[in-house]
Amino acid sequence: MRKNVFQAAAITVFVFAMMWFVSKITDFKFFNAFDPISQALSDFELTDYAFSNLRPDPLVDQRIVVVNIGPLPRMGLAQQISLISQYKPKAIGLDVYVGCEGGLRDSINCRPLLDTLGNLMLSNAIQEAGNVVIVSKLLQKKSTIKAGLYNVLDSVQYADDIFTNHAHNAFANLITNADYQDDVKLCRSYMPSYVIDGKTHYAFATQLAMMYDSAKTQRFLARAKREELINYRGNIEVQAIKLDVDREKKTSTTNYPVYFYAVDVDQLARGEVLGELFTNSIVLLGYLGDYFGDPAWEDKYFTPLNKKVAGRANPDMFGVVVHANIIAMILNEDYVDELAEWQKYAISIVLCFLTVLFFIYLDTHYQRWFDAASVGVQILQLILISLLIMEVYALYSFKLDLTITLASTALVGPCYDVYKSVQNEINYRLTKRRRAALNRQKQENLA
Repeated sequence: MRKNVFQAAAITVFVFAMMWFVSKITDFKFFNAFDPISQALSDFELTDYAFSNLRPDPLVDQRIVVVNIGPLPRMGLAQQISLISQYKPKAIGLDVYVGCEGGLRDSINCRPLLDTLGNLMLSNAIQEAGNVVIVSKLLQKKSTIKAGLYNVLDSVQYADDIFTNHAHNAFANLITNADYQDDVKLCRSYMPSYVIDGKTHYAFATQLAMMYDSAKTQRFLARAKREELINYRGNIEVQAIKLDVDREKKTSTTNYPVYFYAVDVDQLARGEVLGELFTNSIVLLGYLGDYFGDPAWEDKYFTPLNKKVAGRANPDMFGVVVHANIIAMILNEDYVDELAEWQKYAISIVLCFLTVLFFIYLDTHYQRWFDAASVGVQILQLILISLLIMEVYALYSFKLDLTITLASTALVGPCYDVYKSVQNEINYRLTKRRRAALNRQKQENLA
C-alpha cells in the first residue's frame, strides 16, 4: 500500500509538471495554426451556460429604470433630467461623460464647449435635481505607463466643474479584455471602489446603490474584494420599428428575459411614460442606440448572457444596462462567490491523486480492462465536473472554478501511461544489468 501511495504521489507531481510544461509551450505560440479555435473559445466559461440556460426566469426589477439618451445634445439631457426629477426618484445616474477628453479646454478639441446654453441648462438641471451621479474616469499617468505598470490606475479625470460641483462623482470604468475603447469588450466583473492617494472613489453602480440603500451597499463593500464578478440577471427588451411596415419586430441578443424597464428617448419627450415609474426608483440615463433596436456597437459589451457562448459575433448589452445589473446585484445581495486560488489547486491535487490511486488499482487487478476502464473514468469525471460547475453556479451563484481540475483530469491518463512505460523500461534495464552481473559472478566463481 505504501508503495502505491508513493507511486500515486509521483505520478501526480508528473501530471502537474506536464501542465506547467504545456502552458509554457503555448506561450511561445508554437500552435498558431489553432489560433482561430483558441480565440473563439478563449472567452468561454462553463458558467456562461448556467447564466443563459439553467437559471429560472427572474422578475422585473421595478427599482431600476433605464432611459435611452440616444443622440441628444446636452440641452436634451437637461430636459430629460428635469422631467424625471419631477417624480422624485431616489437617484439619477447619467452614464455619459460630460467633460473634455484629455482635459483639453478648446472648442476645436472639445466641441461641446460651443453649446454654452446647453451646458448651463444641464448644470442647472443637475443642481435642481440634487441627486444626480455623473461619471468620471480612472486613468494612468504617462509616467506610470512609461514605467510599465499597466495595471495601475493613479489619476481621475472628472467632468467639467459646472457639473461636478452639483453632482456625485463616480468612475464608470468596467473591467474588460479590450486593449482600446473601440475594441471588442467582454465584461464579467467590475471594481466596486478604488483608492488613489488615500482617497476612496466609488464605482458608478456602487454610488447609485449607496444612495438607494446605504446599509446593503456597505455590507457589499465589507466583502473588501478588489474585483467583484457581476451576477447578471437580465437585459432590456428593445423594439425596432420597421418604417415600411406598420408593425414592431422584437430583437434580442441575449438568452435572458426582460429584467429592467426601459424608456426610449422619444417616449419620454412625447409624454408616453407614466411618471410613477420613476418615483422612488434609480433612473439610469445612458446610450441604448439612436433608437430602440439600433444595431449600434457604441458602448456595448459581450456578457455571459450572449446567445452565443463561444465565438461571439455581436455584443449583447449596452454599458448602462451592465451598470443596472450591478446595482440589482447589490440591492438583492445576490453576490457571486468563488474559490480562493489555494482551494483550486488543493481540489485539483486531491482529485488527481485519488484518480491515480484508482488507476493503479485497475492496473493491478484488472490489467486487461485497464485501457478501456481508465478512459471511461476520465470521460465520466470530465462530464460530472462540468455539470457540477454549471449546477452550483445556477443554484447558488458560486463560481466553482475547476479549470485546473479539468486540465489535470484530462492529463492524468496519458501521464500515467508515460510514467508506467518509463518505469517499466527502467525496471527492465535494471533487471537486465542485475542478471548480467549475477552471470559474471557465477562464471568467476566457477573459474
